Amino acid sequence: MFAEPKKNLSYLNLLPGMQVIDMGAGTGGYVFAAADLVTKDGRVYVVDIQKDLLDKVATEARNSFRPNINVLWGDIEVKNGVKLKDGVADAIIISNVLFQVDSQYSLALEAKRLLKPNGSVMVIDWQDSFGGVGPSSSQVVTQKQAEEIFAQAGFVTVNTFDAGDHHYGIIFKTTS
Repeated sequence: MFAEPKKNLSYLNLLPGMQVIDMGAGTGGYVFAAADLVTKDGRVYVVDIQKDLLDKVATEARNSFRPNINVLWGDIEVKNGVKLKDGVADAIIISNVLFQVDSQYSLALEAKRLLKPNGSVMVIDWQDSFGGVGPSSSQVVTQKQAEEIFAQAGFVTVNTFDAGDHHYGIIFKTTS
């Protein structure tokens, strides 16, 4: 089975009123489940560089009456590429993104900039290459590599979990 957003989001302990950023949200696999958990009092910011994907998420958010979902075009690999102020997010979701970006370290730094003190980052990515499903073997960022990258950016691993048959999951917090 592929990743289950509701199950995986349980590791973030999202509560009503929280502010969440889905960095590299794609088609919004986690967006709608997160929006339901933070309720109308919270907010989910959907960030992607692909405007057509953002348009699809925005349309689905409108059609499903979820006004707490905001789409933002942005570059998650660049400092201040996500056009939100520092320390705005209680939680950040980074799912199936590490293998797609040029600099995982820059992505981790941008997540750190956006995170409130004591906030959490959930990283979910591919464990391996599965013969045409997911990234090629040269693109896979292993769990160990992800933990090292985020440690270099000032995060500590607080939990790891099985995020589906082909995915690993990690919860990070900042060290400062």
